[in-house]
Amino acid sequence: MAAPEDPRRRRVGLLYDERMCHHATPDGEIHPENPDRIRAIWQKLESEGIPQRCVVLSAKEAEDKYIASVHTPRHIKLIKNISSKKFNSQHLRIASEFNSIYFNKGSSEAAYLAVGSVMEVSEKVAKGDLDSAIAIVRPPGHHAESDEAMGFCLFNNVAIAANFLLNERPELGIRKILIVDWDVHHGNGTQNMFYKDPRVLFFSVHRFDFGMFYPASGDGSYCMIGEGPGAGYNINVPWEQGQCGDADYVAVWDHVLLPVAESYDPDIILISAGFDAAVDDPLGGCCITPYGYSLMLKKLTGFAQGKIVMALEGGYNLKSIADSVLACVKVLLEEKPLVGSIKAQPLESTWRVIQEVCHELKTFWLALSVELPQKVLVSNWRPCSVELNLSSSSESTVENDGGASITICATNFVEIIEPLSKLNMDEDNHGKAITLDHIPTDKSPVVLSEECPNAQALMPDKNVDGCTHWRSVLSKNEVWYGSYGSNMWKPGFLCYIKGGKVEGMNEPCPGSQDKSSPKGVIWKTVPHQLFFARSLTRTWGKGGVAFLHPESNKNDKAYMCMYRITLEQFNDVLLQENSLHQENGKSQGAGATLLDLSDIGVVAENKSLPLEALKAGWYSNILYLGEEDNLPILTMTCSCSEIDQFRSGELPISGPSNDYMNTLVRGLVEGKQITREEAIAYINDAAMREL
Repeated sequence: MAAPEDPRRRRVGLLYDERMCHHATPDGEIHPENPDRIRAIWQKLESEGIPQRCVVLSAKEAEDKYIASVHTPRHIKLIKNISSKKFNSQHLRIASEFNSIYFNKGSSEAAYLAVGSVMEVSEKVAKGDLDSAIAIVRPPGHHAESDEAMGFCLFNNVAIAANFLLNERPELGIRKILIVDWDVHHGNGTQNMFYKDPRVLFFSVHRFDFGMFYPASGDGSYCMIGEGPGAGYNINVPWEQGQCGDADYVAVWDHVLLPVAESYDPDIILISAGFDAAVDDPLGGCCITPYGYSLMLKKLTGFAQGKIVMALEGGYNLKSIADSVLACVKVLLEEKPLVGSIKAQPLESTWRVIQEVCHELKTFWLALSVELPQKVLVSNWRPCSVELNLSSSSESTVENDGGASITICATNFVEIIEPLSKLNMDEDNHGKAITLDHIPTDKSPVVLSEECPNAQALMPDKNVDGCTHWRSVLSKNEVWYGSYGSNMWKPGFLCYIKGGKVEGMNEPCPGSQDKSSPKGVIWKTVPHQLFFARSLTRTWGKGGVAFLHPESNKNDKAYMCMYRITLEQFNDVLLQENSLHQENGKSQGAGATLLDLSDIGVVAENKSLPLEALKAGWYSNILYLGEEDNLPILTMTCSCSEIDQFRSGELPISGPSNDYMNTLVRGLVEGKQITREEAIAYINDAAMREL
């Protein structure tokens, strides 16, 4: 006779289905998002006897009508049919049309099972049949947009489940849902699906690196707070750097998430549970331990009567992901949780980000108006281990929990990691990277961390005395930044310093780390031709943007508004300009110096300096335009080789859009340079003149 069930035992749902392992790379090549991810988790849980203490559930495919609540019919049709015989020979070509996606004969079934699994456990928790649940699913979902697969994600599993509870099962009484996305990458797809909906409070904590980290978009900025009735219900906590660990995440929980959750009082919590911010993850570069994850989850169990659903997202180190999921299951079971402590202090940048988030959202959440404690920096560059040691050999081994190992060809793996972790690709320039290369070399220093022991890490480029970040040096040196485009209008320029966007801009700017205003603003004219080229930008839509001919001509005259800023801020503006103003480009921010003190002398001597690190960008050429108050005047424009391409028609020349032109006119008029009529004539002349 079976023993009666302990009424005090938490009813935790556990869903895993081997069929989701059928989604794999079509030719068997190595990829971080592979079937071994969920197999390693399941094997770990089985070895600990976890399934016997949980309610094990079977997966079932989601119905199209529920997926259609967040995805377009065209997208559903593609994913549904991608594994049919019709597409057998087209998988690679179709996948290449998307960002970081592959398809094979098992992709359709896995995608439908992943969605159905998250829906199934969410409904059972909402009903009260389960206290909480974990869906061990793949492919992940939080990057998937309504009409686009991206970032390993085909359908947006959590978004579909949330919409299902709100709109298809109103009898369950779920009126308010808190979605917590702790994946190391921003949950852009989930954010966009609920951006105007106050029934969903979306919270994402992620590496942002001033817009440089995948998905390399301004969408992850703290200034993206929701729109209309959803204003205030979208909270982004964008880390400025890697190395964030337990202390940093707990600080955000205590000072942002938990106070808001208490005010919001959700009916259920859905966690986009990516574990790629874990120690040793090859894509994340952060340092959360299994204890850290268990503590983050434990702090959430006090809300929504403990109704929590965890849906697997990222996480690419097999041991880290398995250990972290195990720690979380034990929290939900309330059985022997991990014992640990956090000895490290939050990074200085963590407190800065928390302050910015609270300031942005305090008008919506009174709890965020409380003054933060004055913490001091312990280490502004906490090292974290790197899973792939690319400097020592061409291969790296990732061990799973059973002792078996998977050998990874480093060259192939980096091709996948780079666009996801730190690169912004410009499709118009054949996928060349627009940021500095941070691949480890044999000269990378080895440093130790209390939170990440024995960690190998890259220090930032061009360190001072091996530890001081380049920013601290460049923040003490000033330059004049000369703007001849939309940044002539000061409110527009301040977006590149403080973050955000102004009227007419489609894409927000990440801003600079140093958000202090310019110390001076002056105007002058320069002997260079102003012209408009390219045909589409994320910032302004269809139409060209302003360039200066890099060679001077005494017969030309261009108006220039000059801002006195630090060289650190100029670096941030430089990289934002090179990524926001592109066809198919995305916003970025400087993670390492692009133009340092030694470069100033070079550009002054040669009058220009093409930057190799920005060679795929549109404004990669730095011009020296003399001095003002003993400070160099610098601006940025295209290269001389691009001038030849514009002349030949290889690259398009196009007049500015209406919004862009209006901003240029405002800058000239409010700067009291010329009248509105003169400004319009000046811009029209520049748009029509031949190079």
